[in-house]
Amino acid sequence: MNLLFANDRAGEYPPSFYAATADLLPRQPALEGAVQADVCIIGAGYTGLSAALHLAERGYSVVVLDAHRVGFGASGRNGGQVGPGQRIEQDAIERMMGRDDARKLWDIGLQARDLVQALVARFDMDVGWKSGVLHADWQARDVPHAHAYAEKLAREYGYTDIEALDRDGVQAIVRSKAYQGGVLDHGAGHLHPLRYALGLARAALGAGAQIFENSLVVDIQHGAKVKVQTQHGHVEAAHVLVAANGYLGGLVPQVAAKVMPINNFIIATDPLPEGTVLTRDVGVADSKFVINYFRLAEDGRLLFGGGESYGYRFPDIEQTVRKPMLEVFPQLEGAKIAYAWGGTLAITMTRLPCFARVAPNVLSASGYSGHGVALATLAGQIMAETVAGQSERFDVMARVKLPSFPGGRALRSPLLVLAMTWYALRDRLGM
Repeated sequence: MNLLFANDRAGEYPPSFYAATADLLPRQPALEGAVQADVCIIGAGYTGLSAALHLAERGYSVVVLDAHRVGFGASGRNGGQVGPGQRIEQDAIERMMGRDDARKLWDIGLQARDLVQALVARFDMDVGWKSGVLHADWQARDVPHAHAYAEKLAREYGYTDIEALDRDGVQAIVRSKAYQGGVLDHGAGHLHPLRYALGLARAALGAGAQIFENSLVVDIQHGAKVKVQTQHGHVEAAHVLVAANGYLGGLVPQVAAKVMPINNFIIATDPLPEGTVLTRDVGVADSKFVINYFRLAEDGRLLFGGGESYGYRFPDIEQTVRKPMLEVFPQLEGAKIAYAWGGTLAITMTRLPCFARVAPNVLSASGYSGHGVALATLAGQIMAETVAGQSERFDVMARVKLPSFPGGRALRSPLLVLAMTWYALRDRLGM
């Protein structure tokens, strides 16, 4: 199944709150005929748009291809949370890579957050940035670990922006009895993700990049000049950057083996009375394996992501997400749902991103595992500097050992279903 077209209309944004509240770009042309460029980028999400911007500013001729629209995929549908570090804790990275490389990955994670904020400020993007992300613990036994990890980051990494909260501290912010404690990261924040993607696109276009929408890539032919074939044309380029993430399909098999597409879902309520669910305008992510994440929109409505769904066809999204929302906020029983949408992201076995040299002049970055607003933006900058001959940060990320998902493309989805069903059961049973 081609996930580019499994759940969406060709060339149309999903009917999300984000699409309804963004100043969309005029449609960019589809690629027709032959085009020459220094760099061809496949995918117009955060990774591809950031790469296009940074390359164009260096003077490269850049062509970006997208099968749908700018920011159509996960970049325009996600929870909007922006945090430092990587998707997994530094303890795990230290065991995997040693302290030196673990420190480098931490620094790269900080650079990712800082880059988002810098780009928003430099291009005056109207993204509604708000500071603060609360990590809320579902089980009381998780709270001591969360507090100890905050202490470790302060002691060993010099990161002092995290505030430890007990049960009362969390429940003073989140109007729910579901959470037993947690930590508030004042150095993180949240934003309107589609407006941010569109802001990157405008910046890239302004720097001289070309963007072609409705231009599905069907083949990559490697060589000293790489030929990227679409349905109605092709680009010949000295360098190619693959930035397709969960929509990679079989385009680059050696990357697809390590990057698993999964679907995620969000609902948006009508605007709520102040203080109904949150007393502070922070993003929230909880400790469940099938994670719940939520925040307030600028007009006071709750944006709530979560729910279990196995298979690539979207379920009844409103019903799927309403259930976990009511577990957290039973006071929203009867609340009207104004928007419900889904999208495809990508995970890796380790939850660290997949940076790969597909060929000497073909690079790929993907698999951000739910941490993509910041990391994908930085990945684009890192690939741009690698094209320009500065590969240190790319090489650090490429040293991360990522196992392939077992079973190949035919069996990995059923195996993921088994794993997620087991962990979701553990959540429900409090194991």
